[in-house]
Amino acid sequence: MSNRLPAEWEAQDGVLLAWPHADSDWHPILDEVEPVFVHIATRISRFEQVLIVAPEPQAVAEILRQAGALMERVHLYALPANDTWSRDFGPITVLQKGRPLLLDFGFNGWGLKFASNHDNQITRLLHEAGAFGTTERRSIGLILEGGSIESDGCGTILTTAECLLNPNRNPHLDRSEIEAALAPLLGADHFLWLEHGYLAGDDTDSHVDTLARLCPDDTISYVRCDDPEDEHFDALGRMEQELQALRTRDGRPYRLNPLPWPSPRYDEEGERLPATYANYLIINGAVLVPTYRDLNDAAALAAIGDAFPGRQIIGIDCLPLILQHGSLHCVTMQIPRGVLP
Repeated sequence: MSNRLPAEWEAQDGVLLAWPHADSDWHPILDEVEPVFVHIATRISRFEQVLIVAPEPQAVAEILRQAGALMERVHLYALPANDTWSRDFGPITVLQKGRPLLLDFGFNGWGLKFASNHDNQITRLLHEAGAFGTTERRSIGLILEGGSIESDGCGTILTTAECLLNPNRNPHLDRSEIEAALAPLLGADHFLWLEHGYLAGDDTDSHVDTLARLCPDDTISYVRCDDPEDEHFDALGRMEQELQALRTRDGRPYRLNPLPWPSPRYDEEGERLPATYANYLIINGAVLVPTYRDLNDAAALAAIGDAFPGRQIIGIDCLPLILQHGSLHCVTMQIPRGVLP
């Protein structure tokens, strides 16, 4: 196969963000959530470049400058956006014969749940604006979100049946047809499907990046619920059994790295929010880990540190992010080395 989907822990040029704004669902809590984005962008700028889509880029630039971001690494683009979940509408970058290629899959608001008319155009508009230099962009006639797949960089894809086989995405394709369509695009020859696992309050139909993550050295970090009274206990227990049964392409079991279970969080209406430590972002030399002002935050940082020795493990308070049912990995999309000018 000529294409290869790099692992997130491989070298990067930067990370894409879309800034929260008054015309988004963040409007009632902008003062709470904007500092989270400031913290994320500022931290990333110390390691690599940051691409930011914002309706008022000058105002964002001033906020970041005051926060101490390395502005020579920050690139702002005035583009409309419905929301801020860059993981799911940003480009999925593969290497084609060693050269980066931006795959621009369709984004339909997680199965037509939310408006996506602007978000679905962002990769194309960024490309036209020169944000990705001379890197080729290819429009793909499939619905696929970045948060729904995990790659080890060697042809293995970890995903969930609940999302990829959901009729609200590509209703004309069954499991074998999805694999056949994605295999050449992503350079995948080893698909690992999870049939169980979910988070209450998750709008994505069980994106894998909220549940289980591929890590170096045939390791999988995953959420484990240790509270028998919790509504997730059975489903996540079944997922853990599935993970124990998975095998690498050479037939060996994965090393499993369980992550702590944060205390339940609820919004003002009493709806449970999808707090998960699995939604971390790997960047050059560091891992940004969502924290929730929870007693298990420190244990989560330590567990993720075990999977990524030699990298700085940096906690980011993401409690405001889950109020809109996502977390740190969901609002970011890494851009592999060789893409940005």
